[in-house]
Amino acid sequence: MQPMTTPEAPPKKKPSALTGRLHKLGLYCDADILLHLPLRYEDETQLTPIREAAPGTPVQVEGEVEHAEIVLRPRRQLVVKLRDDSGMLILRFLNFYPSIQKALESGKRVRAFGEVRSGFWGEEMIHPRIQGVTDSAELPQALTPVYPTTAGLVQSALRKLVVRALERANLNDLLPKELRASLKLPGWERSLRFLHQPPPNASLMALEDRSHPAWRRIKFEELLAQQISLRKAYMERRAHAASPLLAQGTLCGRLLEVLPFALTGAQARAVDEIARDLAQNYPMQRLLQGDVGSGKTIVAALAMLQAAENGMQAALMAPTEILAEQHYRKLDSWLRPLGLEVVWLSGSQKKRERKVMLEKLDAGDALLIVGTHALIEDSVALDKLGLAVVDEQHRFGVRQRLALREKVNGRLPHMLMMSATPIPRTLAMSYMADLDVSVLDELPPGRTPIVTKLVADTRRDQVIERIRDACREGRQAYWVCPLIEESEALQLQTAVDTYEVLATELAELKVGLVHGRLKPTEKAEVMDAFIRNETQVLVATTVIEVGVDVPNASLMVIEHAERFGLAQLHQLRGRVGRGAAASSCVLIYASPLSENGRARLKAIYETNDGFEIARRDLHLRGPGEFIGARQSGVPLLRYADLEMDIDLVESARQAADEMLARFPDAAEALHTRWYGGRSQLLRA
Repeated sequence: MQPMTTPEAPPKKKPSALTGRLHKLGLYCDADILLHLPLRYEDETQLTPIREAAPGTPVQVEGEVEHAEIVLRPRRQLVVKLRDDSGMLILRFLNFYPSIQKALESGKRVRAFGEVRSGFWGEEMIHPRIQGVTDSAELPQALTPVYPTTAGLVQSALRKLVVRALERANLNDLLPKELRASLKLPGWERSLRFLHQPPPNASLMALEDRSHPAWRRIKFEELLAQQISLRKAYMERRAHAASPLLAQGTLCGRLLEVLPFALTGAQARAVDEIARDLAQNYPMQRLLQGDVGSGKTIVAALAMLQAAENGMQAALMAPTEILAEQHYRKLDSWLRPLGLEVVWLSGSQKKRERKVMLEKLDAGDALLIVGTHALIEDSVALDKLGLAVVDEQHRFGVRQRLALREKVNGRLPHMLMMSATPIPRTLAMSYMADLDVSVLDELPPGRTPIVTKLVADTRRDQVIERIRDACREGRQAYWVCPLIEESEALQLQTAVDTYEVLATELAELKVGLVHGRLKPTEKAEVMDAFIRNETQVLVATTVIEVGVDVPNASLMVIEHAERFGLAQLHQLRGRVGRGAAASSCVLIYASPLSENGRARLKAIYETNDGFEIARRDLHLRGPGEFIGARQSGVPLLRYADLEMDIDLVESARQAADEMLARFPDAAEALHTRWYGGRSQLLRA
């Protein structure tokens, strides 16, 4: 392999324009170029007589230029008449250089590749690709690849680089023969050469839908490289030291005795899995995921108590003050009767209150801490931190999660991450291979099913009347809007306007307003009033998406629901149905709906199952966007498709451990082939 340059050793002199453009595409060496695979192919291996060229189908024709002229109306363009023995075709260029004019002078023989369509002057090609023809010119022996590119980097240059890379790169097969045979995968070199230079008889459909065996080999190796990367990260973390937190059952047992409910089977299973992890002398790295209302907080509370039983601190960090305070209230109500104090830290605390809390932390007296990102500030000392719990972990960047972990010197704390956005199984297998995962797949008894209704925005008055009826029965309602201020571009109803309308229309009720631009103290006051039922209707932006738990609220209205993501709609809907009363979620939409908007509303209407919604969300958004907020350096997949290639995902996951155990050198070489010197291992 002849590397051009690597990220670890940047060239001392300024890189050439070509090198800079290649770097924009992430191409640094021959291995990168070989893995820069075509988007599609064009068949230039045969010629089609002009008369037989079917409209709408890309073809290659060859003929003699009969006439070429620049036409000025309706706009300046080059119009060329090309003739062969069967007929005549117009070639039209709206943008052209003198070199094109010269190549298309009368009497020149050329080949033109493009799509034929009917035009003002008859059958024509617009901006075809042209090539001068000599008597000895032969047709290509392979389909012509079309690669992803960037401005200033033409296809011909990329093709030449690929040919050179194929000549000099090491194309040794890194997969054990028995593994290739069991999966019926072709060899590495054969697959690469086939995809870059497919023969004329290759199936374009199998190439372009990536079902060809050569594509399956590429996709399997990509998945395997990703799994190896994540498993290496997993093993690296296990090499670190952590304080073993043995399950003693004292505080945990006392809490379970006084709880007004019993744990579900899923909760009990998750508690046991976490307890075993905490007892190890290496840091736990576990994701606790479950649907809205599945009871993650009590599982986290029991894990925090296990740390406290061992004289270690446990801190729970949440991304918003509303969510963090909700956790604090819940933990305080459970643990205060046991004589345990929970320390509360947030950015909006008054200096005197904050000083008292910091002094307790400095003295090591406080073992249980809840807060926002205020927990990771330099002034906060958590020298005895044994467990870090991060709720809605995808909302924090990797640096923020690491900052909480780095509060301890020498030994790493155990880490429990929680997410109320269920992760589809294929996505978890592919992108969460570095984590241990506990799943809460059942809801506590007593949760009422939520009825979802779709309502056009022309029926807004009926929705307002429905809110009035619910509140007359002693219930409460949310009305969620996507924006705070007027946006001419989106023309959405704003939270402020909606608040004013509802306050007027529902004058007999108390209407509150909460959004992200309120001061934390103001937010807290509005939320407290709603929790105490002093406010019957709460108009809000998505700040209430997670963490708000008001059992008396039985009606959720979401304005411009077509503008929200599917996971976000499910989260918002989960704010109701938390009590015994029948609950509803009304999705107000504006017509016309986009195809994606219609698909999201259809999905949220048809099911309350968070895992099914996550599966559909993955299908609509793709894994890059779905997992991107994790901000963890997980290598995203370029070629494998998590829905189409589920069998390869399963196989790659099983093969990764075997490769690392039996063929470590090959595993390392395979990882280098796909990721080079650019380490993308997870750190948090």
